[in-house]
Amino acid sequence: MLLSLNNITFEFGARKILEDASWHIYEGERIGLIGPNGTGKSTLLKILIGEYSVSSGQVTRAKNLSIGYFHQDLQSLDTDENIQRVAMSAYEKALDIEREIKKLEIELEQKEDEKKLHRLADLHHDFEIAGGYEMEYKAAEILEGLGFSTADLTRSFKEFSGGWRMRVLLGKMILQNPDILLLDEPTNHLDLPSIEWIERYLSGYPGTVIIVSHDRYFLDKMVTKIVEISQQTLNLYTGDYTYYEQEKEIRSEFQQREFDNQQEFIAQQERFIDRFKAKASKAKQAQSLVKKLDRLERIDAPIAETAKISFRFVVGNQPGRVLTTMEKVSKSYGDLHILKEADAEVNRGDKIALIGANGKGKSTLLRLIAGDEKFGGTITTGHNAEISFYAQHQLEALNLNDDILDELKHCGSGKTEQELRELMGCFLFKGDDIYKKIRILSGGEKARVALAKTIISKSNYLLLDEPTNHLDFSSVKMLVQALNKFEGTYVFVSHDRYFIQNAATQIWEIVDGKINVFDGTFDEWEEHKKRKALNAKQQSEDAKQEIKATKIENASALAAAAQVVAENKSHANTNVNKEKNKEEKRIRQKFTKLEEELAKLNEEKDRLESVLAFPDTYTNKILFQNTESSYHSIKLKIDYLQPEYETLFEQLMQFES
Repeated sequence: MLLSLNNITFEFGARKILEDASWHIYEGERIGLIGPNGTGKSTLLKILIGEYSVSSGQVTRAKNLSIGYFHQDLQSLDTDENIQRVAMSAYEKALDIEREIKKLEIELEQKEDEKKLHRLADLHHDFEIAGGYEMEYKAAEILEGLGFSTADLTRSFKEFSGGWRMRVLLGKMILQNPDILLLDEPTNHLDLPSIEWIERYLSGYPGTVIIVSHDRYFLDKMVTKIVEISQQTLNLYTGDYTYYEQEKEIRSEFQQREFDNQQEFIAQQERFIDRFKAKASKAKQAQSLVKKLDRLERIDAPIAETAKISFRFVVGNQPGRVLTTMEKVSKSYGDLHILKEADAEVNRGDKIALIGANGKGKSTLLRLIAGDEKFGGTITTGHNAEISFYAQHQLEALNLNDDILDELKHCGSGKTEQELRELMGCFLFKGDDIYKKIRILSGGEKARVALAKTIISKSNYLLLDEPTNHLDFSSVKMLVQALNKFEGTYVFVSHDRYFIQNAATQIWEIVDGKINVFDGTFDEWEEHKKRKALNAKQQSEDAKQEIKATKIENASALAAAAQVVAENKSHANTNVNKEKNKEEKRIRQKFTKLEEELAKLNEEKDRLESVLAFPDTYTNKILFQNTESSYHSIKLKIDYLQPEYETLFEQLMQFES
């Protein structure tokens, strides 16, 4: 075990963040740490690294445990060093040795010394052990994987914006290779290619990785365990985020039934007490019930954390069929060419996602459509197209003297105060938060207000630049619900793959200055990309074979080649049979193993059903809770494994036919 939290309690003043919570962290684990905003995820990470001390309980760390903590506050670093040197600072020991080597070499140039020569040889050995000979290459490999060009590596750290600086520091953290890597929102400043690269890299990371993220696609690919902060405790789920959602629903239903049953029991006892407490014959019994209720361990009602939109979005004027026409549009920033005589068209009802690497011009394209940028070519806005544009610079349009509620009322949406309160609850503003003045809000809070204003406007055409940046899981779901109900047209930029998949039916990608349009969802686009890559690879192989064949110049060579082809074909047939037998054996072994596992699960399911059918089970609260929880968990596993079992069975039947 690397790190252990045992019955810890942590408080900020009068506010209790965690109470009697436990968590054991082991080598090689991949853990997603989740919970609504404000529940204490970042606080818990600071407890793990020892920055915060707990009020009670015990935190135990393995001897010589190294922990790397990546978080947004790292942006305060300021240095003139190039980004490769900043990343290489992860090799602290190797760099110290390198400095000592250079010092010794200068001394030996001035005067030979046998003792110093031996010391220099030892230092070169230590330098190799510390990774000194590979640190430059590894730093370059990781930075280029995170989206930097080779030319960028020699540029000063100061030259880059906050988002790019965070990439450098993420690269440095990975290079440090700690036993536990804590990543707080690591994908916030990454584009899709960089997110996919870091997924591949971290999948082979030898240490334990704990991730706080609102990117559910990222969590599904990266983690095998979920730790949820909820109601001041830690709940553990074995599986990815999708499994967590399913299991969470089962647990919530079970907790709701327990809560309802207990509330009914309490109401019955209280009715008895109210009725008989004044009667002498029953007063003692009533008093006994009062004490019993006081000692009763109360069950909390489950918290509904998934927001739902309860009002309808109104589109003002209906636009014409075409909202934007782009003809031979060109846009450059100096030597950087974003668009080169690009053509595209946005039609009524389109739901478009602009995707791709940073720097390709996605946000620029939104500004061109909105009319906020100069360009070459023609962009025509269609009849009655009423644009509402959400981007970071729109925060400046907020009235700093308004409170949140007044700012929304000024949109002219016609929504009631109750509807606006419900909306802002979805955007993480609770209770009296809506009376906060805009001027005291954080950047993230202002962004959420600006986004809320955009989606409740009566505009029929929305342009959204990174709308999910400051939202948690439930708020992203809410935004998807809102956009699915929206009867107008929208174009958005996002790196959140869940959001893209559920909100877009058309994908736009800027490639070589042109706009490539794909009709379909994000998952369909990714599948299309894979097929295209496979076809290109096959065509490349075919071309190589064709070139090879044309080099055969005479009949004897052709005859020899034919003989080789014949022999290869025979050999290939033998190999095909071997591969077929090997594949059948692999599938049969997997089928047998799965069959045995399902048999054990069904046997355990039958046993638990028998226990649940026994009346005495319900008189023992703990036994009933554990049994029902185990029953639902096993039933979910059976439902999860059954389709795979049937698929394997069908594959075996094909081998036998």
